[in-house]
This record gives sequence, structure tokens and C-alpha cells, in this order.
Amino acid sequence: MAKVFMDSESFLLETQTAVNLYKAAKEEPVYDYHCHLNPSEIAQNRQMPNLADAWLSGDHYKWRMMRAMGIDEKYITGGAPDYEKYLSWARTVESLIGNPLYHWTHLELQRYFDITQPLTEKSAPEIWEKANALLQTPQLSVKGIFEKMNIHAVGTTDDPVDTLEHHRAIADGSAPIGKIDTKIIPSFRPDKALDINAFDFAKYIESLSAASGINIKTPDDVIAALEIRLDYFISLGCSLSDHGLEYVPFYETSVKNVEKSFRKAMTGKSVSIVEADAYKTMMLVSLACLYAKRGIVMQLHFACIRNINTKMLFNTGINTGFDAVNDRITAGSLAALLDLMELECNDTGLPKTILYSLNPKDYYPIATIMGGFQGGRSEQASCAGKIQLGSAWWFCDHKDGMEEQMRVLASLGMLSSFVGMLTDSRSFLSYPRHEYFRRIMCNLIGGWAENGEYPADMQKLEKIVRDISFGNAKKYFE
Repeated sequence: MAKVFMDSESFLLETQTAVNLYKAAKEEPVYDYHCHLNPSEIAQNRQMPNLADAWLSGDHYKWRMMRAMGIDEKYITGGAPDYEKYLSWARTVESLIGNPLYHWTHLELQRYFDITQPLTEKSAPEIWEKANALLQTPQLSVKGIFEKMNIHAVGTTDDPVDTLEHHRAIADGSAPIGKIDTKIIPSFRPDKALDINAFDFAKYIESLSAASGINIKTPDDVIAALEIRLDYFISLGCSLSDHGLEYVPFYETSVKNVEKSFRKAMTGKSVSIVEADAYKTMMLVSLACLYAKRGIVMQLHFACIRNINTKMLFNTGINTGFDAVNDRITAGSLAALLDLMELECNDTGLPKTILYSLNPKDYYPIATIMGGFQGGRSEQASCAGKIQLGSAWWFCDHKDGMEEQMRVLASLGMLSSFVGMLTDSRSFLSYPRHEYFRRIMCNLIGGWAENGEYPADMQKLEKIVRDISFGNAKKYFE
């Protein structure tokens, strides 16, 4: 007999142990340590005008599926009315069997709007009316959502030149959102300072110079400027950095050669891939040492190819759904980069580090490499799970992807020390994705216990799932 559609008690939970474990995990707060929510919209306590805005504004996950459905671009990133965009999404959802977006969409309908019927072309008008009415209530403002979903902390993604004015206003209570229990934490993402072969690199370095007060002439000056900005971020609660990389760069050369490449880039001359990799290697190692001294977690995201469709890049811009998984070989460069960081950061060794790959082929190499860098040179520098295999990310954050990432981590590392799920989202309605992860995690662990692969000690098992859901992240980042 078929189960009830996305039943709140048994959805994705195949055993009674899994059901019981989820009851323990579900009440844990959410530590969403990496996302792309807009700090300005948080500070303003944004009230989303309708379901199309809440679901489709900036969400390239959904845009890709709408294109796959044959929806015209005007209903995706174009100027069609919101209701017509929403109806196009409803028509798309109806066909997304097996896709995580189907589950995410219906979890959001259930948790925010108490709507349990499937979204179809037929049900779309009724759902539109009910959801839009609720979106205008205080309970579904940004503050209301954070309270409803028990969000302990949100880690936004911020450029070093950002003034962080919205974070400051949120922290001191002067923002329209007022006092909130959720911690809004800036994350330090210096990608533009490392992207030496970007066409606008020199212009960005000028803005970094202005923000830091450092007259930047050399790569060492870039590090000095970033250090000033990092300390400013820390003064407003920053505990994480983040680096988005197409692949893991590694190339060692002399400081003079790196300085020569930097001068070329600053005068608008092209920089070779090898020169760029040498510069990025030097910068990443220097930044790792800054992070380690200050207790800042370093996140490295890699294995992505950006903007693969040039025509659509010109038409719709970046972050609109035209990126893909990179299959470049990772292991050698990653091992060498971490080794150099460990050597160069004399006093501390590596900072706490989370390694994410968009390509699951990298999970086994990463999990074995990170095992060579666990622990620290002192009691202060050591912690359980210091080097992490990051959560299944972007194209991998579906049921199969999450299970694969956790199975590899359990097989080659320590799943019980895992810092868990993140949304990586631009949508304020995305928090049921944490529920989705917790259900999958509890089902995996519950299955091991039911199969006799681990003792059916519910007290111990409940502690594990609670820690992965929240406790490990709180300890790791705070």
C-alpha cells in the first residue's frame, strides 16, 4: 500500500528507528552557516509580495528546470507578470518526479502555508490566493520566518570591500527588523581579490585599496589590505571565510615571479593560467594563516565551471543557471595546497577547513586527504572534525547526493563530527531543506542501527543526529 504523499511523520523515513531519530533531530535549531541571502533584505525585514517573488526571484535551480520544460525565457528571467511566471513554475513542478525541487516546493507549501495538496496547473490558482494572503502577515516576514523555523544563525556571503552597514544595523538593533534572536553573521569571501585573470581585476584592487586604506602595489599589499578588512568583519561577528574556485589551484614559484604577474594584471595585460595559479596559491596560503591565527573557519568550494553558455551570459548575466560540474583532477593540487598551508602557518597549522566539491568523484580523494591533516599542533588548534568534507552542495544536494556524501564520510572519516547541512540559497523560504537533510540523515543512520551495523542505543543515536543537525556546527563555528 502506497504511503501518504509526503506524510509529516514518515516522509523519507523507512524504519521505525529512523522515525524515532527524526523526532529527536527535528526540534534542533538551524545553523545555516553558508547562504546567499541579502543582508539588506534581512535588515529591512522584507515582506515578499507574492509566491512568484518568493520562489522564483533569483532562484537559478528552478530556472534550469523551467528551461528544461520548454518555458520561454520571458517567464523565467524576463518581464512576464508574476502570476504568469508562477503558473509556468506550477506546470514545471508537476513534471519533476524524482527531482529535489519537487520535495522542496511541497515542504515549503506545508511548513509555511499549511497546504498539503500537490502543486499542479489545476491547484495553482487556489494555492496562489492562500499563500499570497499569508505572505502579507508578520509571521512570514523575514523575522517571522527566522522565528518560525528556529534559525539560530545565518551566514551571509560578503565581499571584503563591503561596508557591512546592514550587519551593523542588525547587530545594534537600529535596522527596521529590530532585535532578533537569529545571529546574522558576515562571511569573508575574497574571490575577486584572487581572480587575477578576471577582466576587472585591477578595478577591484583599486576598490580594495580604498576600503582598506592600503596603497596596493604588490601581492603582499593585497594580503595586508585583506587582513585589515578581515579584522573589520570579525568585529561584526564574522567566524567564516569562503572561497569559490573552479578548481583547486597549486603552483609554486618565486615571490618575484608572482609580483611580476601582479604588475601585468594591474596594467591590463593578460596573465597565463600558470601565473594565475601561482598568485592564487600564494594568496590562499597567506589567507589560511590569517584565518588560523584568528580562529576563522576556511571554506573551499570547488569543481564548478561557470557561465558555460556565452549567449545566455550576455542575455541574462551571471548566476542565472548556466554553470556546471567540473571534472578536473583535484587530489594532487588539494593535497599539495593543504600541505603548504600547514608548513607556512608556523604557529598554528591549518585553520578549521571545510572542503566542498561539486563533483562526487572527489569525495573519496578529499576524505582521505583530509585525514592526513586532522588534529593540530596544540590543544587549542585541535578539535573533532577539524577538516570537514562539506555537505552535498548545489547539484549534489538531493537524496542520492546527500546519502553518498555521508556514506563516504562515515566510511573514511567521522560522520558523528559532521557540521551538517547548509542551504546555499538566495530564498528566504528555503529552510525546509534542513528538514529534508535531517530526514535523509536519520533514515541512513536508522537503517544502520536496524541492520545491526551499530548498537540500537537510542540515547547515543539521538545524540549523533542532534549533533549533526545543530550541535556540531554551533561548537565548530562559535
